[in-house]
Parts: sequence; C-alpha cells; structure tokens
Amino acid sequence: MNQDIINKIQEQDYSKITNIIEKFLENKIEENNSKGVILGLSGGIDSAVLAYICKRNLKEKTLAIIMPDTEITPKSETEDALKMISLTGIEYKLIDINPIVKEYSMYLEPNAKSKGNLRARIRTNILYYYANSKNYLVLGSSDKSEHMIGYFTKHGDGASDITPIVSLYKLQVRELAKFLGVPGNVIAKKSSPHLWKDHEAENELGITYEEIDSILYCLFEKNMSIEETEKITKIEKSKIEKIQKLNIKSEHKRLLALKPESY
Repeated sequence: MNQDIINKIQEQDYSKITNIIEKFLENKIEENNSKGVILGLSGGIDSAVLAYICKRNLKEKTLAIIMPDTEITPKSETEDALKMISLTGIEYKLIDINPIVKEYSMYLEPNAKSKGNLRARIRTNILYYYANSKNYLVLGSSDKSEHMIGYFTKHGDGASDITPIVSLYKLQVRELAKFLGVPGNVIAKKSSPHLWKDHEAENELGITYEEIDSILYCLFEKNMSIEETEKITKIEKSKIEKIQKLNIKSEHKRLLALKPESY
C-alpha cells in the first residue's frame, strides 16, 4: 500500500473543516426553521464526531439517542456512547430496541441479514419520531467511504435530513476525531454498524479502510483506471475491482426513488 496516498488523504485543515460543518449545521437549522438536531449515537467514530461537533455551538439544541439491541450490541459500545454523553454534556435518551425487533420477528419469516437491516430501520424510525415531536433535523452519520460503496442500510442509517460528514473519507473522519478530542479507544476501535452479533465492517467487506480510501481516491478523485490505481496504490487488482463494483451496484442507494422518464 502507498503511504503517500494515505498521507494526501489525511493531511487536511481540520480546524477549517470543523468550522465549515458548524456553519452548515447552523444555516440548515435556520433555513428549515428547526429548533435543533438529533443523531443516533452508537459508540462508533462517525456518530462520535457528530456529537463532538454539536457540543461546540449546538449543545443546547442537540439530542442524541443511544439505541442498542441488547441481544447483539456489545455492552462496551453502549458504555462508550454513555461516556461520550458525559464528556459532551448533550441531552440523550437510551432506548433498547430489542423488544421492538422481537415484536417484528413474531410476524416475519427468519432472515439474518434482513433482520440486521431491520434494526437500522427501527433506529431511523425512532430518530424521526423524536425529530417530528421536537422539530429537529436528523443528522446522518455516513462518511464518504461508506456512502460511495453503499455500506449503509437504505432507508435505515442512510436516511437523514442532512449529512455533515459525507464528504470525508473514513481516514479523514479519524483525523477529525483526534482534532475534536474524541476518546482514543473510540477512534481506534473497529468500525461496525452492529446489525448482527460480532459484526465488523472490515471483516464483512474483506478490505481495510486504508485500502478502500486509497482506491476511492484514485478512481474517483484522480480519475485513474483500475490498472493505474493498482500500480500506484500497490493494492491487488481484485480489491480495486470489488470497490468499483460496490460503487456501481449501490448507485440506487444514493438516488431518489426511480421513476419513468415519461408517460
């Protein structure tokens, strides 16, 4: 792997980025006549970054909802989320979604993957319930890496009103987290949407975020071919082709619902 490419991705002005995101949030709240913002806080790095940005200027206008499924969510994740609540001081609610998942499961045929996506959609329903009741905007926690390869649940964690960090690669989110003072153990932990037990993103994808970001950077920012990307990144061709296919296959997730061209 080419460390120079990773350095180019990571070397950003994170103070400037923070200010841009803060201004963006303030403008969107004003434009939509909203009273604040709401986010799902998982204990992972993406939602942690959102919480730490919101605590700077929007502390009194932010609600975080922690929504573990206690059957499959590691206890340490909920503990990390609660630790970030204590460090940021933002308002929060803790809701165990397991009883809701069980209720759905009484009426549905078993399917582990679909049940995992159902967990994501239940969480989004809860976020929008409170967003409606409080006139808040829902913050999406998708980063650029996961957005571009479709690593999110459609109408689940992919659903939101505004997506403050969707232009940042996962490697950049990690650096922004350091700048904001997110706890080191949250920055260092393996990313996971926790849709099922022992769920880890890199294990499921079969590729590291260092590789994903390097490939996306070369293919889409530098408009390199697969062969050029393989040569400069020193990442095997099969992984590059996989990321390209994931981007193409997930295009429907990034678009509004399709409609006929004409009648």
